[in-house]
Amino acid sequence: MPKKLRAALLAVLCLSGLPLGAQTLDLEHVSPADRVRGAIDEDRRVTLTGNRHVLARAEYDTGRMAATAPMERIQLMLRADDSQQQALETLLAAQQDPQSPLYRHWLTPEEFGSRFGISDNDLRAVVSWLEDKGFQVELVPAGRRMLVFSGNVSQVESAFHTEIHTYLVNGKLHHANATDPQIPAALAPVISGFVSLHDFVSQAQHAPGMPSVKPQQSEPDFTTNGTHYLAPGDFAAIYDVAPLYAASTNGTGYSIAIAGRSDINLSDVQTFRSQFGLPSKNPQFIVNGTDPGIVSGDQDESTLDVEWAGAVAPDAAVEFVVSASTSSSDGVALASQYIVNQNLAPVMSLSYGSCEAANGTAGNQFWNALWQQAAAQGMSVFVAAGDSGAAGCDGASETAAVYGQAVNGLCSSPYSTCVGGTEFNDANPSQYWSSSNTAGTYASALSYIPENVWNESGLMSGGSDLWAGGGGASIVYSKPSWQTGTGVPAQNKRYVPDVALTAAGHDGYLVVLDGDLYVFSGTSCATPSFAALATLVVEREGARLGNMNPTLYTLGAEQATGATRVFHDVTSGNNSVPGLTGFSATTGYDPVTGWGSVDANQLVSAWPGALKSSPTFQFASLSPTSVTQGASASLKITLNTSGGFNAAVALTAASLPSGLTASFSPATIPAPGAGASSMSSTLTLTAASQATAGAYNITITGTSGTISQSATLAVTVATKCSYTVNPTSAQQPAAAGTYSFSVTAPAACSWTVTNNNSSWISIKSGATGTANGQVSYSLSANTGAARTGSLTIAGAAFQVAQAAAAANFALNPTSANVNANSGNQIVALTAPSATSAWTAKSNVAWITVAAASASGTGSASISYSVAANTGTTARTGTLTIAGLSFTVTQAAATCSYGLQAGSETATGFTLSVI
Repeated sequence: MPKKLRAALLAVLCLSGLPLGAQTLDLEHVSPADRVRGAIDEDRRVTLTGNRHVLARAEYDTGRMAATAPMERIQLMLRADDSQQQALETLLAAQQDPQSPLYRHWLTPEEFGSRFGISDNDLRAVVSWLEDKGFQVELVPAGRRMLVFSGNVSQVESAFHTEIHTYLVNGKLHHANATDPQIPAALAPVISGFVSLHDFVSQAQHAPGMPSVKPQQSEPDFTTNGTHYLAPGDFAAIYDVAPLYAASTNGTGYSIAIAGRSDINLSDVQTFRSQFGLPSKNPQFIVNGTDPGIVSGDQDESTLDVEWAGAVAPDAAVEFVVSASTSSSDGVALASQYIVNQNLAPVMSLSYGSCEAANGTAGNQFWNALWQQAAAQGMSVFVAAGDSGAAGCDGASETAAVYGQAVNGLCSSPYSTCVGGTEFNDANPSQYWSSSNTAGTYASALSYIPENVWNESGLMSGGSDLWAGGGGASIVYSKPSWQTGTGVPAQNKRYVPDVALTAAGHDGYLVVLDGDLYVFSGTSCATPSFAALATLVVEREGARLGNMNPTLYTLGAEQATGATRVFHDVTSGNNSVPGLTGFSATTGYDPVTGWGSVDANQLVSAWPGALKSSPTFQFASLSPTSVTQGASASLKITLNTSGGFNAAVALTAASLPSGLTASFSPATIPAPGAGASSMSSTLTLTAASQATAGAYNITITGTSGTISQSATLAVTVATKCSYTVNPTSAQQPAAAGTYSFSVTAPAACSWTVTNNNSSWISIKSGATGTANGQVSYSLSANTGAARTGSLTIAGAAFQVAQAAAAANFALNPTSANVNANSGNQIVALTAPSATSAWTAKSNVAWITVAAASASGTGSASISYSVAANTGTTARTGTLTIAGLSFTVTQAAATCSYGLQAGSETATGFTLSVI
């Protein structure tokens, strides 16, 4: 670390007001210490309190889940020690302090992990313990504060000493851990808890879409019963975004990340952008894990978020990350941690909610820690405040609140910006809306429209249920130092929201979904829209901004003293709902709309200027890659430039394991040109056939003059797998039976048996395996013609032929008794038709089927021979003929005795034989 930066770090601490011990903390040397001591004793355990969902209650319990049921992508929170956490909070404050040398000096995910994650030794200890319990552990996220692993119910119950039960809640089946889980005490210093061990997921924060009419069929101002629909051009006019577009501030060169748990139709986004005159720009789809496909309800949310993020910042890149929810993890949480650990974008939007009480201890810790990491990396995170007014733990579609005041735990962390809802007060429509649309955009709003608190709950005329803007006081977080200003409540609590935009069904947002036009409302609409406005601020600043809250509150406080009016102060309305009194809007800040909505042009203009940085470059996040023994793999290496950097960069790779080589094309990236924001090269990794399989970290370094930057690339050298089966085929009788064959594979190679649509073949055991193994399969009785089927094992085929049903053939005789002598025999086979195929084989060595009788079609005489029986007992053997069993019983060998002429004399008599 440069001496000037080290001195700056120490100066920050001296000025921070921390206790004496903290003032001497040297951030340069902040790193994780080993905290797992000694052997892991399974008999010494600790309970992770607050890791059980509030709805996993006895009155809903319907019994235990099946032991083999999957528990996929469980998220385990890892714990930083006190010194690391103190250093992180100091750094986060310094990054937002214009007087600090660390102002806007952001970390990469790898740098964050190396300072604020757990140590290598502790990480190995936890991973090894999980793997010993039979879990499959995914690659460790760069921030090193999270592990993701999979197993089944039995493994979870055994490892964590809890039970997974099924619960019937509000007519829906869920499953969850019945008690708080336990872990070995030796691991407790580094494990915080589980994000979840259940499938109670967060809820999308929008009202169900109401069908609209297509623009070409509607009235000019999109009016139905006095309600005006919001097109992107209307939003731009109302919130003063148009001047920014005119000045070419439109998101170019920057991106917005959206977290979701359902795929969307690309055609919907394309139609939306075309319909409302937006430039053609497709979102980027990133599937993290298993593709969930289209998920009802979540598709609405994701489509809304992607379309409106791109509507407000029309030239920004929208990066949509989708993760499937599993039996134990919310897809939204999985997508969010991916976005942060990949450092995907300077701005992120999340439109889901779950109250703090429902999140539990570990859940709240997860969201706070994740948003802290995002802030340290310079990411600005925006989360919806919720749609059930002050009743954050109740669903918006409930008729009355029952759980009291609560807020969305996904947005209550001080390190995210919580977005609330307003409602246009356009009682005189002609004052604010044109009677005709602008050609090509369908915009009809004339200017800013005054706003009240969004409240369309059952307390309001024409309202219903609990639909109103979320807001209130956190029960988890104390008031952050920057949450000050006119209207901020005196209590030492974190209050949300921080800002707001229109969210009402009155003048709702237009969205294209499944090819049709719908109107949506809710803070889910306001959130991606505000995130897009933040992206315009980032573009104008030319730098990431991190946690925007300190500056937003500074701008709010300054506005009260006569500075630029960035905010539209909302002073009328409340978020009370049936069954619960909420909060009222007031001058300045309030826990209903925050500081209010914004004038986008004034917000961008008033934002403090970015720290001007020297020309340099940084590696974009490197995604883990895999290369197979004897093969090659390529990936793109991207360098992001800043400060006007315009020089060639030479690339090298180090810490390569034996047998792995690396090459770059080009090895030296030429100067990108003035104004360029990135430069790239293709890295090709080649693994020799004898390269040792395993996981490695290689170091990629770029050098340009005196500037040198490095990044770590996680590489897995995978075993080259080949598979054989023995035998490769089998001819089985028509009767039901169970049989087996063997699979041969290298030690690290896994395989799965696939039944190729043969319903009469079933796998009894060995359906999956690693290395060598046995597969047991059974055949159902064949009641028809001969049939064939197959199984596939990692590309290797096993063919099964089963004889025709025995009832179609007849033998005469059905058995035979033969003497002990050798000889030839014949049995007559009657076939159902001349084309009916059959085979004949002996099941014992002493009976031989004549070659001409081994197979054929139609009726025939089957010739067989028996060997002489030299034994003293009879024996029985069988032939299988056309699936029928033919029994042959052979007599024992005959004994004979003889006397020879002569005489013998014994005492008392003489015996003579003549």
